[in-house]
Amino acid sequence: MAVKKVALLTAGGLAPCLSTAIGRLIERYTEVSPDTEIIAYVGGYKGLLLGESIRITPEIRENAAVLYKHGGSPIGNSRVKLTNVKDCEKRGLVKEGENPLEVAANQLVKDGVEVLHTIGGDDTNTTAADLAAYLAENNYQLVVVGLPKTIDNDVFPIKQSLGAWTAAEEGANYFKNVVSEHNANPRMLIIHEVMGRNCGWLTAYTAKVYHENLEELDFLPKIGLSKERKDVHAIFVPEMEIDIAAEAERLGKVMDTVDNVNIFISEGAGVEAIIKEMEAAGEAVPRDAFGHVKLDAVNPGAWFGKQFARLLGAEKVLIQKSGYFARAAASNEADLKLIKECADKAVEAAQAGIGGVVGHDEDQNDELRAIEFPRIAGGKPFNIDEPWFGELLADIGQVKGGKVIVEH
Repeated sequence: MAVKKVALLTAGGLAPCLSTAIGRLIERYTEVSPDTEIIAYVGGYKGLLLGESIRITPEIRENAAVLYKHGGSPIGNSRVKLTNVKDCEKRGLVKEGENPLEVAANQLVKDGVEVLHTIGGDDTNTTAADLAAYLAENNYQLVVVGLPKTIDNDVFPIKQSLGAWTAAEEGANYFKNVVSEHNANPRMLIIHEVMGRNCGWLTAYTAKVYHENLEELDFLPKIGLSKERKDVHAIFVPEMEIDIAAEAERLGKVMDTVDNVNIFISEGAGVEAIIKEMEAAGEAVPRDAFGHVKLDAVNPGAWFGKQFARLLGAEKVLIQKSGYFARAAASNEADLKLIKECADKAVEAAQAGIGGVVGHDEDQNDELRAIEFPRIAGGKPFNIDEPWFGELLADIGQVKGGKVIVEH
């Protein structure tokens, strides 16, 4: 169909795909449908509710490729759930008694938007689905075509989320400098906390990239510069069983031998145990508008650091988080290729009037298509039986298990 006007928005946390995805959508519409008007809502669903948007001018269209070189989102993000009326009222996004879905729908009607492109994770795209359903019920046909943004790489049934490869590469690059702190103090314990609420893919893949990068370096062990001291010594993800006593015994030998231990952990590893501790102590567990535990407040890295510092007899503990460094990067070459493929398919789906979230559908032989909204869900676990992960654990001497079990 001939699309007269489309709108773009990005929402949720950042990922190394947002700026690139915006750039490619603008480029592709300019290539195949130059008369299509494009606007971008500022700050995600917040901007939609408040009617704040940017018109994509000819100058922006001509220079859209500039966005490939930058991280973040030039049009801004926010975490807004349109079905969470109280939160929207509290933040002044709607007036008391207003329905956020209705407010957003009225704004889209007012703006004459026929296609809404949402770039975000499962929360962003399921919220978009709620909005599309509401509009359909009220006889306004809006096509919503989403792109899957999450560095956790945990969206069902999408094979690879945009930005995840870049985030892993950047996390590995981040730790390349942090690890040199191991010789700043005897018996140093370094905890590298990687983003990943329920899924350990990013932690595992970051460790893989970092471990492989070490193979490209030269070392001089006789003066203390050894691969063993800089390597990953343990990887803890939510999908794995962690035998704390056994790991402490194994890592204790590493500490005694090389004088330091480096652990990569997913920010979601052990969260259930930490929450139980907080609740038992009468502490409130902070949550966001979607009901997710605010992991920065729970601080799994610090918790694991405390446990292993005691068990390993560490003299100093360094806890470093690569998440904000990694998620705000510009897309690498692998992601750039994937993003362009998905953005082009999103424009094709929009013109055909087909809504959904564009990605390689694992349930349909990895076909690149607009996947139906009801099939989109977060929380896809990392498959710890991936051969590359088994090889990685074998290299570092760690035993693989099932589900996280953290004991005191």
